[in-house]
Amino acid sequence: MPALRSDQWYAGSDRNAYLHRAWMRRGAPDSAFEGRPQIAIANTASDLTPCNRHLDEVAASVANGVWEAGGVPLNLPVVSLGETQVRPTAMLWRNMAAMAIEEMIRANPVDGVVLLGGCDKTIPALLMGAASVDLPAVVVPGGPMLTGTFRGAPLGCGTDVWRLSEEVRAGTLSPEGFLDSESSMIRSRGHCNTMGTASTMGLLAEVLGMTLPGTAGLPAPDSRLLARSHATGRLIVEMVAEQRRPSQVLTEGSFRNAVVALAALGGSTNAVVHLLAIAGRVGVPITLDDVDRLGSGVPLLVDLQPAGRFLMEDFHRAGGLPAVLNQVADLLDAAAPTVTGRPIGDYLAGHEITDPEVIRGRGAPLMPEAGIAVLRGSLAPAGAIIKPAAASPQLLRHRGRAVVFDSVEDLHARLDDPDLDVDADSVLVLRGCGPKGYPGMPEVANLPLPEKLLRQGVRDMVRICDGRMSGTAYGTVVLHVAPEAAADGPLGRVRTGDPIVLDVPARRLDVDVPADEFAARPLAETMTAAFARPARGWERLYVDTVLGADTGADLDFLVGASGEQVARESH
Repeated sequence: MPALRSDQWYAGSDRNAYLHRAWMRRGAPDSAFEGRPQIAIANTASDLTPCNRHLDEVAASVANGVWEAGGVPLNLPVVSLGETQVRPTAMLWRNMAAMAIEEMIRANPVDGVVLLGGCDKTIPALLMGAASVDLPAVVVPGGPMLTGTFRGAPLGCGTDVWRLSEEVRAGTLSPEGFLDSESSMIRSRGHCNTMGTASTMGLLAEVLGMTLPGTAGLPAPDSRLLARSHATGRLIVEMVAEQRRPSQVLTEGSFRNAVVALAALGGSTNAVVHLLAIAGRVGVPITLDDVDRLGSGVPLLVDLQPAGRFLMEDFHRAGGLPAVLNQVADLLDAAAPTVTGRPIGDYLAGHEITDPEVIRGRGAPLMPEAGIAVLRGSLAPAGAIIKPAAASPQLLRHRGRAVVFDSVEDLHARLDDPDLDVDADSVLVLRGCGPKGYPGMPEVANLPLPEKLLRQGVRDMVRICDGRMSGTAYGTVVLHVAPEAAADGPLGRVRTGDPIVLDVPARRLDVDVPADEFAARPLAETMTAAFARPARGWERLYVDTVLGADTGADLDFLVGASGEQVARESH
């Protein structure tokens, strides 16, 4: 075992070493401070993050593995963000959570860290923070919940909320029927059971090399998750001995693999902004254009909601992530490293599809090309994205008249007005929802359709927004438009009636208005009045320093790494 970082606190006989040891004893044996790696278990369990409530049990299994391997496990509660609970949006605090875990890892006498996450922002935040400190680190994803059913049909978390709520507004489902489904939606512990952001980021953590292979995608109630958690506790002690760090694992090849896997899985659009932010912490120069180039020709192999029919329990039963990666092995960088010290290529062979309805073979994909498409044009000079797998094929080339909403409040006030001048060919535009404008880039881009159109049978329209949408959502939604309206992006100059041209195959998003006329337009006062103007606290710091969605929406002073060193003693 090499010299341990924690020895800087515990080794020696002076007053400071005495203080550090004495206050940490509380039943620990003398050997706890003598050459044994101190392992932080960064735990995002919280009663207010329902998808992560079970992580205390996972942490106990990790701790058992750490003890067994000769380390000392230390529970480290960290900022937890419940996607369904916090307002105005969990994304507002992703960077705060990343900064908090970074500082707590650096400030404390720890030699390695196990990162426990599940709900959407928790795994990205943990990876961002751990990458910036660069101590040995490994992720245990909390896993998806089991499938709930309602009236004999499976329910997809999030996806069916959006679907059923629209049917209520369309008049095809009673409010009572909608509410009856509520108690059936969440069947067990775990995060959303669709291929939403939580599932996507857990799986991509493994593709990035940051989990014990074979862990991601295990359902939260599955006893094998606890067995893998125990093994991860053993692994982190080995990683400390070998000094295996995130900077050695999170390579350019790792991120290329993540983009390929994102397309094959039909994963969440939110993964794009998270991958860009994580790459920014380790200095890997991945861009939006790389996301499009690497993912555009990759087939969609996984038939899961929201792009397909099945759910994560089915995905695991059908072979899970290893079976998918085996199908696209020729598109992956097999030499990309993992936390085990072995390349990812060592884990690709021999994993077969056991249900070809859920996971398709390479020769019979759901879609031949399924990557996230990156659009540019007069409405998105810095880029915007769309998920073709979740869109209506007939709308991927579309020209329509803009119907503009200047804020979420404006949307709610006018969307269902019977006199709203809108038809099925219109393009709904919602702005002021980017990182600065909202603040925090909320999941509102999949805005509801006007009630009068729903009652006519319309179920999809082109929608454009500078915010995000839930990874569980679907539809022909252009999102992450950059620059955002609050950063003087062109979306802020669109007017109702402007012709909008979407051409996904050509990767274009344009407004058909003469450039000089468009640039000379003043910004709408109702829009600018709705922009966030926080006077204090985290929101003020965030709005003043957040970068655009096209680079990951990190704070400008958090990009990059600060390392593990702490310059001064505390006493």
